[in-house]
Amino acid sequence: MDHGYLFLSTFVTLWVILDPPGLLPVFIGLTKSMTALQRRQAALRASLVALGVIALFAVFGQVILKYLQISVEALQVSGGLLLLIVALQLLMGEHDEVDESKSRPVNVAIVPLGTPLLAGPGAIVAMMVAVQDVRGVDYAVVAASLICAMAAVFLFLRFATGIRRVLKEAGTILLTRIAGLLLAAIAVQMMADGVRGFIV
Repeated sequence: MDHGYLFLSTFVTLWVILDPPGLLPVFIGLTKSMTALQRRQAALRASLVALGVIALFAVFGQVILKYLQISVEALQVSGGLLLLIVALQLLMGEHDEVDESKSRPVNVAIVPLGTPLLAGPGAIVAMMVAVQDVRGVDYAVVAASLICAMAAVFLFLRFATGIRRVLKEAGTILLTRIAGLLLAAIAVQMMADGVRGFIV
């Protein structure tokens, strides 16, 4: 297989699924009460968590799911439920106030940003499919495309602070509510896809 085509196709697939521009409103909403340093740390942690989870499933995904007797559809429904909870929190304004006792930068970076927003069923399945038929050096090409895609995601999230500065307080609150609505729709769609998979 042509290495350039493999790299580009894998990268584009991951980019579309991860959708960094679409993730920005959610990231800004979830990190609204954080300092600039905490937001940068959350962006880095979320990217690293997603990279680790996706890479883990790329290598051991089939074995893990088979051992635990979990279907991809079940993964979609559970991920959708988790996202729906986060969406409701955004809509209700539960992320508007600072709560230092909950170590929010770590929690938000891991769940829901790292997983399932970034390392969700779509990205996991895409990588499992990408490595399914590759051999030898092609594994390194796929790995490089994953790393580049996650680096691009980090850059988008890293500079979300500038976007928040432009939006100011009122704009950030409005964007947070819109993000909650969109995230709820994504969550419902994810669950619907999982249920459809069970039925079919």
